[in-house]
Amino acid sequence: MSAPTRARTERRDVSRRRFLGYLVAAPTLVVAAEVGRQQLFAPPGASAAAIPSPPQVADAYDLLDAVRDSSRPTSALIRVEVNRDGTVSFQLPRSDNGQGIITSTAMIIAEEMDLDPDQVTVTLADSRPELVFNQLTGGSSTTFSTYTPIRVAAAIAKGRLLDAAAALLQQDVGTLTSRAGLITGAGGSAIPFGELTEAAAVDATRSVEVVLKPREEFTVIGTDRRNAQARDIVTGRKQFIADMKIPDALPTVICRGPNLNCAPVSVANADEVRSMPGVTDVVECATGVAVRAHTYGQAVDGANALRVRWDAGTVEGENDESVLQKVRAAELPLAVPSVPGETVEGDFTFYFRSSSALETNTAIADVRDGRCEIWTSLKIPITVQHDIAEQLGLPVNAVTIHIVPGGGSFGRRLFGDAAKEAAEISQKLGKPVKLIWSRADDSRQGRVHPMATSRIRAVVAGESVVSFEQRHTGVSCDFGHGFGDAVTAAAAKAPLGQVSVAEAIWELTQATPYDFGAQTRVLNEVDMRFNTGSMRNVYSPDVCTARDLIVDRIAEKMGKDSYEFRREFLRNDAMRAVLDKVAEEGDWGRSMPDGTAQGIGFHVEYKGFAACLVEIDCRPQTVDRKVRQARTGPRVTKAVFAVDGGLVINPLGFKAQIMGGINDAIAMTLTSSLHLVDGHFLEASWDNYFYTRQWNTPLDLQVHLVDNGRPEPGGAGEFGVAPTCGAIANAYARATGRVPDHFPILHHEPLPFEPYPTEPPIPPSPTNGLDFVR
Repeated sequence: MSAPTRARTERRDVSRRRFLGYLVAAPTLVVAAEVGRQQLFAPPGASAAAIPSPPQVADAYDLLDAVRDSSRPTSALIRVEVNRDGTVSFQLPRSDNGQGIITSTAMIIAEEMDLDPDQVTVTLADSRPELVFNQLTGGSSTTFSTYTPIRVAAAIAKGRLLDAAAALLQQDVGTLTSRAGLITGAGGSAIPFGELTEAAAVDATRSVEVVLKPREEFTVIGTDRRNAQARDIVTGRKQFIADMKIPDALPTVICRGPNLNCAPVSVANADEVRSMPGVTDVVECATGVAVRAHTYGQAVDGANALRVRWDAGTVEGENDESVLQKVRAAELPLAVPSVPGETVEGDFTFYFRSSSALETNTAIADVRDGRCEIWTSLKIPITVQHDIAEQLGLPVNAVTIHIVPGGGSFGRRLFGDAAKEAAEISQKLGKPVKLIWSRADDSRQGRVHPMATSRIRAVVAGESVVSFEQRHTGVSCDFGHGFGDAVTAAAAKAPLGQVSVAEAIWELTQATPYDFGAQTRVLNEVDMRFNTGSMRNVYSPDVCTARDLIVDRIAEKMGKDSYEFRREFLRNDAMRAVLDKVAEEGDWGRSMPDGTAQGIGFHVEYKGFAACLVEIDCRPQTVDRKVRQARTGPRVTKAVFAVDGGLVINPLGFKAQIMGGINDAIAMTLTSSLHLVDGHFLEASWDNYFYTRQWNTPLDLQVHLVDNGRPEPGGAGEFGVAPTCGAIANAYARATGRVPDHFPILHHEPLPFEPYPTEPPIPPSPTNGLDFVR
């Protein structure tokens, strides 16, 4: 029996084991799950075509394992409830910021209970401190960590309903069938779920064992389903936090200093601003001076009218080059093994990038009468709840955080920056506030992807790569939001030894997919007091870009085709299946005009494998095309993505996630970065932060799902970014004959905009937009 076949057999056997859950004492049917650790993914086997590399930490135990292990102790607190109207309710202890987990969670429950997904209502749970690490959204881990517990609870619920129906119908339970919330017995007699929920309830909690539905019987999981909020999003009916009507919560804006993290020293004209039209309050806070008004525009006018004396901030006088010098000084040496061969080296720089999401940082806070109530989109609300309680001098149970679906995250909503500010302002005023960050706040004061360098040295001897070393150095990434606590709490299961949070996440996410002999990957970070965050995929986009560029250089030195070289050195057949798919669908190697080229990138993470093939146009007529106040440059004209992401719950949603990641990668590789000058970033709006625009998106964009028969889902949310970054970098190198050494590639090009001043802090809104409509 071949290794892949044997692995599938073992996993299928595991998937049919019995699971333990609970019937919870309640007036109606409520169930919960308890899940032990499973390792359903076989570690990759070595390729015989190259010098096998030693096992890597992430092969056996990765970030998804750590997140699931940290959430297991409280999995029994996640409950499915059957309502009297026959619907099923579930409070998801995660945050949906557009990734579609509300939709996919409803599909999981519907599958196990033989319901239509429309009969399942999934809402986002308020912050629940008792869940500890089980209310954490990040690292593409949600579906992986909740899939089995939710299925177990749903299966127990259906089984209990069948038992209750059997008793009422006086028929053997084996003769009953369940479909769309109706249990049917012999002779056509039927009972709706809603009429059984009280009969199925128990007055004392007790444990129950259950066997889950086998994959071959799935009718919901694996089918396309549109995001439950899609229509509201595209028609403008979706309610973001700024749209919420909380009594007396008026729009509030913070006047922020000219440099990063300035704090106010004094305010010269607070009374004058208080008397401006619509303004109700002006108050100092830790990060600036807050203005509360009847409308957002009036609050902005008030903030811009303030005359504030500021301290110097945390990075006074720093610029791109000075920060890069400090990063360079922290670089650890490469140590070539004492073996014969030629070296292939690369040194790459990655500049600051913004974590700005579609919805700016926003939070509503009402702190009065010894209590605090918050409405916001948070991915780790429990940590923020504790922080706010300490900040306000309140007990934790006096702080309530309502989790609202958000408009994008990209690492930003792991942090409670806006919630903490809103709570402080509300407490000082004794009034509710609706704090809304401006676009300038997001770009100049918000969370950024750290500047970093990645250096690689490979040793090539004949037809083999005998060593491959990567040293990644950067401004420290902030993991103080609680995600790091969860990871380190579980990472004792991995052979990491005593490492920092950043090093633990590095080891649990980074693995080289090729048999390159002796391999080392080392991270070193420098704390420079920037506001940093993961910005989707943490280290992987930069690491993958550098690695893929060097892989192409090694292939070139060996005289091999880029695709054929990867295929030979990838570590197993499952990886090759994904690479083959992207090469086939993307027509790898086709003839192309001068100045255009194809490129391939490959990445392994999230219990899966992904490959991307892009085509890029670097011809002068494309690069030099003019768009008002915009970066144009090279254009990715085609992107073909193949991914083996384990069991896919909602193929339509999975593909949408990958498409978003592809557009992120185009921005990160070509156009979007922040320019640091004298302690502040120049970019101050989406007008001049160049995320991928329509004219830079590929007209031909394909996503192909490769099913390897695995019984569990992997991660999807961030998987599209890293291999696409590598593919674009390689395509650019092939099209221009120049290997790029910094990213985004256009970072050093002249600015196509006049930077907004830092004072006043909020640039005026444009009033002439219709003049540019064609």
